[in-house]
Amino acid sequence: MRRAEIVAAAREWLGTPYHHQASLRGVGCDCLGLVRGLWRELCGPEPEAPPPYSPHWAESLGQETLALAALRHLAPVPPAEAKPGDVLLFRWREHLPAKHCAVLSAPDRIIHAHDGAAVAEVAFTGWWRRHLSHAFSFPGATD
Repeated sequence: MRRAEIVAAAREWLGTPYHHQASLRGVGCDCLGLVRGLWRELCGPEPEAPPPYSPHWAESLGQETLALAALRHLAPVPPAEAKPGDVLLFRWREHLPAKHCAVLSAPDRIIHAHDGAAVAEVAFTGWWRRHLSHAFSFPGATD
């Protein structure tokens, strides 16, 4: 699949309301649900179902659960080399596991879902860059 197709598919999710643990375009999703929905649209059936998770699962577990799941199904990329169409993971504090994900839509833009808002495309500012912890490509993503 081409990276431009991934970005175009992610933009189809813009405006989808936030709904914790959901992954349905136009109906509701959280940040992981956005990536899960893109996987289904671009790759086919999900390779594994995520376990139920609370909004504060990363703090309570203290494990890189999200990053380890991404490693099972996506190709790791050095964060500084991420390209549009790649999945980015963020940690809110240096000592905490990554718990938020987004899709890089342009060198300076990301698409993500967050509590209290619809899926949006926003500037990939210094704040986001400082919290970036991991990057991954969808299987077979090409320029």
